[in-house]
Amino acid sequence: MNLTKRILIAMLLAVVLGSITQVLLADETLNEILRYILDDILANGVFFVLGKIFVASLKVLVVPLVFVSLVCGVCHLKDQSSLGKLSLKTISLYILTTGMAISLALFLATLFEPGAGVSLETEANYKAPAETSLKQVLIDIFPTNPIAAMAEGKMLQVIVFALLIGLAIGRAGEVGDRIGAAFNDLNEVLMKLVTLLMSLAPYGVFALLFSLFAKQGLGTIGDLAIYMMTVVGALAVHAFVVYPLLLKTFTGLSPVTFMHKMRNTQLFAFSTASSNATLPITLRTVEQRLGVENRVASFAVPLGATINMDGTAIMQGVATVFIAQAFGLDLAMTDYLLVIVTAMLASIGTAGVPGVGLVTLAMVLQQVGLPVEGIALIIGVDRILDMIRTAVNVTGDAMVSVTVANSDNGIDKDVFNDPQAGVAK
Repeated sequence: MNLTKRILIAMLLAVVLGSITQVLLADETLNEILRYILDDILANGVFFVLGKIFVASLKVLVVPLVFVSLVCGVCHLKDQSSLGKLSLKTISLYILTTGMAISLALFLATLFEPGAGVSLETEANYKAPAETSLKQVLIDIFPTNPIAAMAEGKMLQVIVFALLIGLAIGRAGEVGDRIGAAFNDLNEVLMKLVTLLMSLAPYGVFALLFSLFAKQGLGTIGDLAIYMMTVVGALAVHAFVVYPLLLKTFTGLSPVTFMHKMRNTQLFAFSTASSNATLPITLRTVEQRLGVENRVASFAVPLGATINMDGTAIMQGVATVFIAQAFGLDLAMTDYLLVIVTAMLASIGTAGVPGVGLVTLAMVLQQVGLPVEGIALIIGVDRILDMIRTAVNVTGDAMVSVTVANSDNGIDKDVFNDPQAGVAK
């Protein structure tokens, strides 16, 4: 059985068994010994620990893999002056897809009116986290202490430092060649470690999802069904219509082949709900399965995991309209335009902030004068939606990487078209 099937079976079993466990734990007549086994030993014990260990095992690779891979990509650039062009194309594509995502979300939310008739008076209580100004974000991109940036997982700072080291190695002659070769070897070792971790994915995915659904269950979904369906619908259209159209238009490559090869990465992203935790898997897929050269993938993928938030932008668009409708407030056309601009800037401006989806949503709501407390209305289902939108985000990272690589003659189309290329055994 291939890895995709094993992960899907693990996910299905985890959702079913976790939901059953949640129902049993909600029963006050449940035997105390059985409750202790299901809750303390399984849901909050064994599976909780295994899930956390699985995510930690992925996250521990993020900084070394991004740093080493990016140094490799930059130091071996034949023309280092092309790095500026590569950066501009990558960032422009990320901004374009984010703008399309938020526009699509606002259109569908206005069409389906998920908040109409909800009439939720605010007893909700949500305190918006302090936002960081765009000026400070730009300053914070440049590290004062690269070791501290790595320890704290500040990915934009790690990317900048890796770019500088790679440029220096590339211009250091024979010494640079020796160091570059060592980085190449280290990159191969790290990629092998990613492959080993992928073989354990079904067990980690089961543990993560069982623990989640044993606590949350499926009960909150019914209360916000139309809101959830609108968000999921927008995410599906963006992932399976917008991305394939952009890929086909800009590259001429097969969207079917692309989506087929992205399955495992999407499942990882869904189970971890973290683009950063999935980054090692995304990078491996883009390079070994899709044929993108390291010099492009090592820049585009980590940058995308940091600033590309198409899925989050979709949630923000639908949530903004939902909250406005739920509180009986009208949005003017200028408000919709403000939402689009704010969400696009916020997706870059709050990169690396924990809980970034809610932080940026708070910023958007404040810009158009909606009650920030409304965020509390959707928190109950946001964890499940976060899993789906993370899968969309990593798909966007890969699509942009392939598109930029194709425009820069940085993709091996034989690898892209080979269904068995880079398959994890």
